[in-house]
Amino acid sequence: MDNIRFVLVMAMLMISYMLWESWQIDYGPKPQAIISDKPVIAGDATPATAGQAAEAGQNAANPAVVQAPADKVIKVKTDVFALEIDIQGGTLRNLDLLKYPHEKVNTVVDKAYALIGMTPPEKNLNPIRLFDSNPESLYLAQSGLIANANSAPAPDHRSVFSAEKHEYQLAEGQDELRIPLTWTNDQGLTVTKTYIFKRGNYAIGLEQKVSNRTAQDWSGKQYNQLLRTLYSDKSNNSFIRTFSGGVVYTEKDKFQKIKFEDMADDKYDVKAKDNVHSKGGWSGIIQHYFAAAWIPPADQDAQFYTNDLKDTRYQVGSLSPDLIVPANGEASFSSQLFAGPKIQPIMEALAPGLELTVDYSWLTPIAKGIYWLLNQIYGFVGNWGVAILGVTFVIKALFFKLSKASFQSMAKMRKIQPRLKDLQERYADDRQKFNTEMMAMYKKEKVNPLGGCLPILVQIPVFISLYWVLIETVEVRQADFALWIQDLSAQDPFYLLPILYGITMKIQQSLNPAPIDPLQAQVMKMFPIVFTVFFLFFPSGLVLYWICNNSLSIIQQWYITKHVLEEDAHAHHH
Repeated sequence: MDNIRFVLVMAMLMISYMLWESWQIDYGPKPQAIISDKPVIAGDATPATAGQAAEAGQNAANPAVVQAPADKVIKVKTDVFALEIDIQGGTLRNLDLLKYPHEKVNTVVDKAYALIGMTPPEKNLNPIRLFDSNPESLYLAQSGLIANANSAPAPDHRSVFSAEKHEYQLAEGQDELRIPLTWTNDQGLTVTKTYIFKRGNYAIGLEQKVSNRTAQDWSGKQYNQLLRTLYSDKSNNSFIRTFSGGVVYTEKDKFQKIKFEDMADDKYDVKAKDNVHSKGGWSGIIQHYFAAAWIPPADQDAQFYTNDLKDTRYQVGSLSPDLIVPANGEASFSSQLFAGPKIQPIMEALAPGLELTVDYSWLTPIAKGIYWLLNQIYGFVGNWGVAILGVTFVIKALFFKLSKASFQSMAKMRKIQPRLKDLQERYADDRQKFNTEMMAMYKKEKVNPLGGCLPILVQIPVFISLYWVLIETVEVRQADFALWIQDLSAQDPFYLLPILYGITMKIQQSLNPAPIDPLQAQVMKMFPIVFTVFFLFFPSGLVLYWICNNSLSIIQQWYITKHVLEEDAHAHHH
């Protein structure tokens, strides 16, 4: 029994170490990127359609980087975005998420620095940039039309549009911003590409209206794609990792992740023809906390594809079905682009499966439950820290029966500990005899040697799920708790919570029987120190969970130990 508990605590230590490692990758000190302010346009391939095989020649499109003069850019500002629309192709670039700065100022930390007469550390308060025209971190949202063989050519993401204004801003009290771009050829075909921004909304509408003033019908399809240069969280830890790469969701195959490197090996292609039920769906690129996804109309058969271009640039996109625009008539293509934080209720409302971009890996069923609970409690209390404490109480209550059995067996173990010590001394030379006698004593005293392990085992998946929820949930990012804890996703700036955690762990240990084996007992004594060191760098939200969990355990264990011993005392008197 001792050995098993020892192994479990060691396993917990290993898991904590792995989590800590991956935490360092996400939140450790990072080299500062140099951001060039020169806007850049990247040349790239058009998507391969059913009719055109993606031949090598087709991919060798125009030169990689072309400078765009300032007047080629339309600047747009809403309450949630600041971005640029390139009039070449109407491509979205340099999109900043205004409500999501890289870092957050901690007022208590700043005051503490001021007290000792030092300047507080510099914080990067710039907003997170999602789409980016800088070639190093290239990320663009592109769209265009592909005309069928005998129709007049239509504008793709390399055609130059004209715009009415070069600056648009969502005014006070205004709920919608429409930005039209126009392209026309000399044969009577006009395409108006309109972006629609709504207040407080991370979904951007796109309409492409084709006016056909020619003598014959025009037919063609729309494509929407994201282009990104290879992006990763700079990680080599495979145990627990936030995924960065392509994602495609279809009615038939549901949510699929496609790594950038797999786009090169194997062009992903969902043909509407082979798969009648690929109505709806979406395609996107995800990273930690944020995502972008093109969402075709839900009632359309879409065809999804991925593509790799030269110099590690990748495309994920979709093609619409053919649209026929009669001579002297007009018709429109529409789609939506989501670009922003992965807030699950918002994403769920936009498209089925979009909330799955919040990636809890193999523990999704447990983690989704924890997220739901966290969100419900937050709805009442309005504080994510308090919501975490609430979740701890609920988890504790759910495991109450298990822990009770465990603490009872611990209390009994504690009682027979001195007798076990005697046995050990008596049979110091005969290990086998000692084991047989020990088992007999367990049986007589109704002690289940495994009783103390089961709760630890059951709680491991819950612990990892909770870690995932706190790591992946963008709502907890930079969320305030109280006093000096002003960002639950960052470590405690004064390391007070981890120290408090170490103290609770020490108290909890003192309530448990110490292992008989002196070496194990020594190692167990070290645990509170080792764990405290780990937890120094953990998100304070997670440390908060553990302090609360330990404190509840201490109360529960103290209560049960007292009662078990009293009950036994009563039993002996009778």
